[in-house]
Amino acid sequence: MRAREENYQRPSAERWETMKKADTKDLLHPRSRFRSRYDFPRLVAAHPALAAFVKMNAHGDAGIDYADPRAVKALNAALLADAYGLRSWDLPAGHLCPPIPGRSDYIHHLADLVDLRSGADVRVLDVGTGASVIYPLIGVCEYGWSFVGAEVDASSLHWAQKNAALTGQIELRQQRNAAQCFRGIILPGERFAATMCNPPFHASAAEASAGARRKQQNLGLKAQALNFGGTAGELWCEGGELGFVRRMIAESREFAAQCAWFTTLVSKSEHLPRFEKALRQVEAIEVRIIDMAQGQKKSRILAWRFGV
Repeated sequence: MRAREENYQRPSAERWETMKKADTKDLLHPRSRFRSRYDFPRLVAAHPALAAFVKMNAHGDAGIDYADPRAVKALNAALLADAYGLRSWDLPAGHLCPPIPGRSDYIHHLADLVDLRSGADVRVLDVGTGASVIYPLIGVCEYGWSFVGAEVDASSLHWAQKNAALTGQIELRQQRNAAQCFRGIILPGERFAATMCNPPFHASAAEASAGARRKQQNLGLKAQALNFGGTAGELWCEGGELGFVRRMIAESREFAAQCAWFTTLVSKSEHLPRFEKALRQVEAIEVRIIDMAQGQKKSRILAWRFGV
């Protein structure tokens, strides 16, 4: 399917190669429904607004410009509509627009970890669910789990409520203290099969902007908005990833009897030794590191439990 020609500039050969690499899915979880190349005609049929962003190369291959936040948002909406029938998902401008294949991978690995792949008995807490409420939506659609999504930002929570309404198995709660992960969210007597989190990676807005510039330089782009967007609390917080996850680990001991597994994404592998030391200090009885990758992007899940 060809995009409209007006206002269209054909990507350079190098730019097109970058676009194709972003479409590489061979390292995704075996159960992922996103391992194949995107079927753009099918995706456009599911979400017609995507058509404006689909570009064709000289060989008739379709793709989008992954540096364009509007294109990424439209692709996400199309993937959710096609894969799960979620046809009203939306995000406000400037908020984190998560790549669906990578987010679904976390859910699939979490299913392996808890070894409970379906049924209403599996309840998961998503710390920092964001406006997209993407992990709960995928978890409900893939496995029928129920979720509690915790969020600090009132605006993000407002949008999360709209997206959560697409299913009937997501409860949202506002975290009143940005320095806390579980306190004020996990209620007395509640129990979760797992917690999950995509923590802020940067320690400041300046650090996040520097990271965006490096990414743009790697893609050969001029300075522009970060393609996935992101706000304070989504991209940065006091202490960055290192400080956030260490606070989470310390606090998890208090809720050891209420959660079978605690998990979080870790972007920087050099932080792992310090996290493992912190987990020894709180006497976690088992720690696992689960590698994930999509194309050139690599991350990992840090998981621990107390066995209480």
